[in-house]
Amino acid sequence: MLLLSAPDRPMTTTSIGSTTVPTEVERPETHNVAAPELPWLVIVWNDPINLMSYVTYVFQKLFGYSRTKAHKLMLDVHYKGRAVVSSGPKERAELDVARLHQHGLWATMEHSG
Repeated sequence: MLLLSAPDRPMTTTSIGSTTVPTEVERPETHNVAAPELPWLVIVWNDPINLMSYVTYVFQKLFGYSRTKAHKLMLDVHYKGRAVVSSGPKERAELDVARLHQHGLWATMEHSG
C-alpha cells in the first residue's frame, strides 16, 4: 500500500506484530524532465490578390479579433510581408491554416523556438 504524506512524500506501511505503521521511502531521483511543448505559429503571407479590407474581415471572422487588431495584423502582412495570426498546439495550427486557405489567404505554420 502506498500513502502520500506532506509534501508528497511516498510512504509504505510496515507491519510490526499486529500494528501497521507508516514508514518513509526514498523517491528515486530522476533527471528526465519533460520539456513543455512549444506552440506552433500560424503565419499569413502577403499576396498581390486579396484586398486589405478582405484580409481584415477574414481575421475578424476566423479568429474573433477586434477590427483594430485585425487591421494591425493586416498592415503587418502588407508592409512586413507576413504576420503571426495565431499560435497553439499543432492540430489547432493545422486547422487555422486550412481555414485561411479556404478563404484564399496564403498561410503556413512553423514550430516556434
